[in-house]
Amino acid sequence: MLTRADLADVRRIVSVDMETTGNAVKTADEVLRMPKGMRLPGVIIQIGCVAILREGDGWITGRKWETLVNPEAPIHPQASKVHGIQAFRLKNAPRYPDVHKEFEELVGDSLLLAHAAENEIGFLNYEMRRAKLIGWDDADPYRPDRFFDTQIIARDFFPGASGSLDVLCNRLWIYPEDRDQKHGALLDADLTAEAFIKMATGFVRDEVRTFSV
Repeated sequence: MLTRADLADVRRIVSVDMETTGNAVKTADEVLRMPKGMRLPGVIIQIGCVAILREGDGWITGRKWETLVNPEAPIHPQASKVHGIQAFRLKNAPRYPDVHKEFEELVGDSLLLAHAAENEIGFLNYEMRRAKLIGWDDADPYRPDRFFDTQIIARDFFPGASGSLDVLCNRLWIYPEDRDQKHGALLDADLTAEAFIKMATGFVRDEVRTFSV
């Protein structure tokens, strides 16, 4: 993964987040051992992106984009409890091959940002292969050396703290009013972008909060 030391000459980053079916992706080796013609299930059901642009010594957010994705597969009930997306909402949604071009147009050659980035890396590489945009034995198109990970960056500021995005946002005093206890790809990409900006610019508050009676 990239570190804060790699930010010096970076002008644009794209924060990405995916909501999924809640099922694990199969490895390339597992797929190559499967009977030919077997239909592979999709994983991604929603993608959210937020562009982050250099402005002077700091950063600002730019274009935002979100889409549902039809995985052609069932959603695990526990996953629906987390993100609130039900299968009926995906019936007429585009499939990953249909959204990939727009995703790549937004991302371009920018570096990427995610919270717990290994998850996003795995989902994207799997969907690329499932869509036959690359072969199963080809090199991964999305690699860790293209990603900043707010979970890893946060360890410098909050050693020993939980790695969840919710906990990080609380420590950085980021309180989205519209989260309503549900995750969403664009909202999480936005929260990740805001957390990154606060940590990258040194604006970090981790105070003990007290309440007077």
